[in-house]
Amino acid sequence: MAALPSLISMMSQLIASPSISSSQSNWDQSNKGVIELLESWLSSQGFQCEIMPIPGRPNNVNLIATLGSGDGGLVLSGHTDTVPYDPDRWHSDPFKLEERDNKLYGLGSCDMKGFFAIVIDTVQKMALTNLKQPLIVLATADEETSMAGARALVSNHKIKARYALIGEPTSLTPIHAHKGILMERIRVTGQSGHSSNPALGNNAMEAMHAVMSELMRFRNRLKERYRDASFVVDYPTMNFGCIHGGDSANRICGSCDIDFDLRALPGMSNQSLIEEIAKILPNVEQQTGTQIEIKSLFPDIPSFFTPTESDIIKTCEKLTNNAASSVSFATEGPFFNQLGIETLILGPGSIDQAHQPNEFMALEQIKPMQQVLRGLIERYCVQGTPFNQPKDEEQRV
Repeated sequence: MAALPSLISMMSQLIASPSISSSQSNWDQSNKGVIELLESWLSSQGFQCEIMPIPGRPNNVNLIATLGSGDGGLVLSGHTDTVPYDPDRWHSDPFKLEERDNKLYGLGSCDMKGFFAIVIDTVQKMALTNLKQPLIVLATADEETSMAGARALVSNHKIKARYALIGEPTSLTPIHAHKGILMERIRVTGQSGHSSNPALGNNAMEAMHAVMSELMRFRNRLKERYRDASFVVDYPTMNFGCIHGGDSANRICGSCDIDFDLRALPGMSNQSLIEEIAKILPNVEQQTGTQIEIKSLFPDIPSFFTPTESDIIKTCEKLTNNAASSVSFATEGPFFNQLGIETLILGPGSIDQAHQPNEFMALEQIKPMQQVLRGLIERYCVQGTPFNQPKDEEQRV
């Protein structure tokens, strides 16, 4: 096998290759530079690499790197994109890895380019010449916006494996569940006019007040109907994020928009929630004499759930000495659920540092993460532990 750069050097090169994904075109970038680095390192270690185009995203691709063969095995997955950044709030160049106070600073250091460097450094130090089941390293595009990379995997049934670890920053805590997310916009269209005479128009902002009242009643009903004690916030949430309407104090507001998100618990259907909200709006429309429309700002993300009894959850609890938990932020996990893969979210670094100025990964997280990776690769790829087969306790790791 060809010699690779050091872990720190790989991490530095990945961070130096900008790959911001954003709904704003002035920020949005290609991830091909990151993919090319990963492909060159993994292919030098014997992985068969496939670069997968993303429909509708000509500048973005996935990478599927496979070592070995079989119908089981393990996927180690991460996303190659980062969020935008605030240049005036960083204490160092976001695209230059800098070590300070036993921390590695850089955009994507924990979310989640550092994960790839840790994976590749771990793999190169293991004897992986006679795997019983395949090891797949997956690098996806656009997780921070549309999740187009993960959606393309589902559409093309590209990944076939028994188990998957997604290395999002969880402070090495196994995550078996997270909420789904809807991001929606409701637009109320009334009639503008001179404010001196309300009869000259139909105030869309006042009608939006009625819409919000109905949505808050709906939100309360969801809180009463659905609970899951495994979440810190154990009920579905709805947040009114921004509202825009009108143009002048002396004009009747002719149009008003509100954007909100709704985070559903595992087991709840995003589509059913949208249908319930859509049924509320015609009554307000009739009462106010306005036109009311609802549309999605982004494709929805389903909730994620893997039973805590699953083998990969139990194995990672033992490897980390941490009990499985749940989170409210979203990942690509539900798309792996759709592919029938037992999946957990577990990675180095903290979500508290993600999407923040001066993002960092603590050096103390690296070696424990490598221990987890070695344990999983040994179990699912080297030994080729059968799927869902009972195992003796002493064989668990």
